[in-house]
Amino acid sequence: MAAHAGVGRGTVSRVINGSARVSQASREAVLRAVRELGYVPNSAARALVRQRNDTVALVVAVEEERVFWEEPYFSAIVRGATAGLAARGLQLLLAIAQSQQDRNRLTDFLKARHVDGVLLSSLRGSDPLPGELERSGIPTVLVGRPVGYVPNWSVDVDNVDGARLAVRHLVERGRRSIATITGPLDLQAGVDRRTGYRRVLQESSLHPIEEQGDFTRASGVAAMHKLLVNHPELDAVFAASDSMATGALQVLRQSGRRIPDDVAVVGFDDSPVAADADPPLTTVRQPFEAMGQELARLLMARLDNETAAGEKSTLRSSLVVRQSS
Repeated sequence: MAAHAGVGRGTVSRVINGSARVSQASREAVLRAVRELGYVPNSAARALVRQRNDTVALVVAVEEERVFWEEPYFSAIVRGATAGLAARGLQLLLAIAQSQQDRNRLTDFLKARHVDGVLLSSLRGSDPLPGELERSGIPTVLVGRPVGYVPNWSVDVDNVDGARLAVRHLVERGRRSIATITGPLDLQAGVDRRTGYRRVLQESSLHPIEEQGDFTRASGVAAMHKLLVNHPELDAVFAASDSMATGALQVLRQSGRRIPDDVAVVGFDDSPVAADADPPLTTVRQPFEAMGQELARLLMARLDNETAAGEKSTLRSSLVVRQSS
């Protein structure tokens, strides 16, 4: 194999075993030799030598009553992470932990080292799982961050800046009575998006008008009804998710408000429902697939022991302007 590729045996070994410490040219030469010679590595022997399983777990630790699956977040994260890991020959195992029994069983499974590393989406600050995995020495990278917990390794999006983009857009369009439908305030994304909203209003000498939702369409409907009763003068709404924004659009249309002439609406996430809304929804686009790829990169850096220090990667959002504002 080494002779065919024109490299040393050590280089072949590093490429076959997935090490990052190989030049791109050498890696391509070895992989070309693998294809041309029809080489198939013995996966069991390879795992024994490398002490790896070539498997990474994406763990979603959620409360039973939470409804996360209405949002595009997880499917896009999975796509990005799968693509990033596949480049290193790693497969992704998806694990959902809702009940305490699920968590106990999953913790035992992970501590038994059935996987090489963990991508963990744990959004509650009271969840002991992030700390347990870190103390056990299992390479772990967090998807986002729980309230009150500062991970050493994490990938997140700048939710504060995303909200600032949305609300500044409304202010620049001349809106002066701008309400928000927040996300759950026991989730960091909900806190950060409210923070961005409040900062722009403070900078613009405007008063905040707030109702809380839980990222679902139903909560957007309920919050919008309350806002119209308590603040019939409002001329704009920033909803902290597209699902809540579409619920708000429904209520506004039923009340006879013209959108955006009477009330402008902006959402967050740029999910598929945003472009299909009536009218199409202005929203904040998050780079979900890029987040998944960045998660894979950081975890592979941990697996390769490239650095002992932690790394926190925060990606930027962008505003997508449509007819609702």
